[in-house]
Parts: sequence; structure tokens; C-alpha cells
Amino acid sequence: MEHPIFVAFVLVSGLALTVAALRWRWRPRLRTSLAVGIGFRLVVLGFAAASSWQPVDFIQGFQEAGRAAQTLQDPVLASNGSWHFLPMIPYFYGILLSTGLPWVIAGRLVTTIADVGIIVLVGRLAGPERGRQASFLYACSPIAVMVASLHGQVESIALVFLVAAYLAGRSGRAITAGVCFGLALSSGSWPVILLPVVLSMLPTWRQRIHGLIAAGAVPFLFLATLPIVVKSSWDDLLNVASYLGGVRPVVGEWGWTAILTGGQNILVPGYAKVGQVILYSTLAVVAWYWRKADKVDLTSAMLLAFMVVTPRMGTQYLLWFVPFLIARPTRFSQLAMGASALWAGLGYLYLTQFDDDGWWTRHIWWAKGSTLVIPLLILAMPWYRRVATQVRPPRPTERELVGTT
Repeated sequence: MEHPIFVAFVLVSGLALTVAALRWRWRPRLRTSLAVGIGFRLVVLGFAAASSWQPVDFIQGFQEAGRAAQTLQDPVLASNGSWHFLPMIPYFYGILLSTGLPWVIAGRLVTTIADVGIIVLVGRLAGPERGRQASFLYACSPIAVMVASLHGQVESIALVFLVAAYLAGRSGRAITAGVCFGLALSSGSWPVILLPVVLSMLPTWRQRIHGLIAAGAVPFLFLATLPIVVKSSWDDLLNVASYLGGVRPVVGEWGWTAILTGGQNILVPGYAKVGQVILYSTLAVVAWYWRKADKVDLTSAMLLAFMVVTPRMGTQYLLWFVPFLIARPTRFSQLAMGASALWAGLGYLYLTQFDDDGWWTRHIWWAKGSTLVIPLLILAMPWYRRVATQVRPPRPTERELVGTT
């Protein structure tokens, strides 16, 4: 992309503010965090929109889905499966495109607005003691800025609803938690691995059943809107259902598959299948090992473990664990997020300076370099918080005891 040095300066400034906030224990008001976060995101959005380089999926998948929704066509079929999620986000794309905004702005504006929402919610997730600082740290997060405002990826939309589901679940609001989780699931398929975590936050089995029904109803309703909004036929719905949640077995971008493929990003169904078994087995073990932990710690452990063993990877995946690690940091969480931001930044800013041949040549060492980030992700897991701390109510005073007799 054009002006990579200036964009890198903006991102490094965010990282520097993060370090300063931790060093001097800054706890600015929410409006300050919002002003800083919106400022960073709009600056990067402006440079990304003006650049001649645009992410392939942003143009070939997201743009086609948005234009399809704008013209009342099925976004999945119109993009030939490049958009393989429910039509919720394309509806937002279509609304913004109808205002006359160019796609390079409209597509990023949706994710940027969602990411600003996370600034607010992550503070509430962190609690009253650390809430202000957590909101500021997320506002300055280079990974969040890159994924939402540079790449225009949909992770921020899924995360804003997912964090909202955690907040609702923690307060015992079953239907609200289920609806928010259903909206997260309608934004992308990956939150499904956290459905048991959200349901376990609800105090009774009856509420968990209500939450489960609500979580399943929302994606179903979005699927049911297709015949009404874009006039899809029954056959079209069956075709759409076959695409939903599907992923190509592309490996070699990250971790152990990058080593096995020599850093080449290629289709290897065998690695993908074996990797899925390893992935889901690892998630099951982690979920059991941290089953008594605080639910935010459990979530951080599961998402970090996902990154460690996943056979396929998109740079945007690195945003998944950021709100949860900021809400409940560990000893190495900032180091892990900083290393992840550096690796992602090299992909977004450095590799994009070259033509296809130059990109593929440098992609080899970049993909293999992910193995230097993974040990830090392992260290950042909440190893010493496997059991949630029980907050004991304060002992009654002598006067209170006398008053009750």
C-alpha cells in the first residue's frame, strides 16, 4: 500500500501509548479513549481507502456480496461462494453503498464502527477496577486498527456481538445473551466454538436452553430473509446452505503447516483434515483444563490454543483473543499482542510493497516467522488462573449483627 511508513508511524504511536498507559497506569475517561480510538481508525481508513492496493478478499468477496445486497441479489451466490457467511453483513454493506459511498470506504466503515463499539464493551468486560484502562488499551491496539480499518475484515463485527453476549450472560440475561451470540455467529462461523462457554455463564439449565434457542434462531432468521429480501428460490437456499461456513483447505500461512509447505500458501486437503482433528482435540483439552476458570480466562486460553495449532490462518484471526486478553491480562499478554502486531504489520505494510513474484518470495520467510510468535502466545495463556477466584462477601460488622437479633 502507499505511505506504509506513515501508517506504520500511526500504529507504532498506538503501541507506544499502550506501553505508557501500562507504565503510568493511565485510566482516561471513556470519551478520551473513544476520541483516540476513532482518530487512529479514521486516519488508517483514509490511507487504506486511497491506496491502489486493496486486500483480495475485500474486493473479490466482500465487495461482490455488498453490491449483490444493494441490488437485491443473493450475496453468497452472486460472489460464487467467496462470501460464505449469512447475509447480515452484506445487508449493512448494501445500505452504505446505497448512500453513494465508494466501496473502499463503505466496506471499512462497517468494521470500523463495530471496532469502536468494542472499545466501550471491553471496558465493561474488564470490570470497574480496570475498565477505563482496558478501553484505552483496545483503542490503541495496532492489531484492531489494522484488521478493522486497514483490511476491513469482519472479525470486529463478530467480536462486538460476542463480547456483548458475554456481558449479557454474566448478568444472567439468557435471551439477550443468545441473541447477541446469534448475531456474532451470523457474522462469521468461528464464534461457534465459544457457544458452550457463553451458555455455561447462565445460572440455570432452563436459562441455558433459552439462550441456546435464541442463539440458533438468529442465524435461521437471517437465512429465512433471503427469499423475502433478495427473492432467493428454494433451490437457491439449498445452494447457499452448502456454502455457509465452508473454508478452502489452504495451508502454509502460519505455524506448523508453514514449516511443512516451506512457507508456500497452497491447497493441501490432507494437512487440513489432520489439522482439524488436532485443532478440535486441543480445544476440548483446553476447555477441560480451564473448566473451573473465569469464563474470560477460559476464552483466552481456547482462542490462544486455536492460534497455536490451527492448520490454516488469516492474519485477522489474531484479533480474536485481543479483547479478552486486554480485559484480563496475563504476564506475557502484552508481549504476545505486540509480537502478533509486528507479524501482522509486516504482512499488511511490508509485503504489499511488492509485485506478485516479490510478494510470494517474501511470504516464505514471513509465514515461517510465525513460529517465533507462537511461543509467546503459549506463554500468554492464563496458566495460573485455572480456577476462578471466589469473591467472598464482606463480614458483617458488630452493629449489623446486633441489628439482626
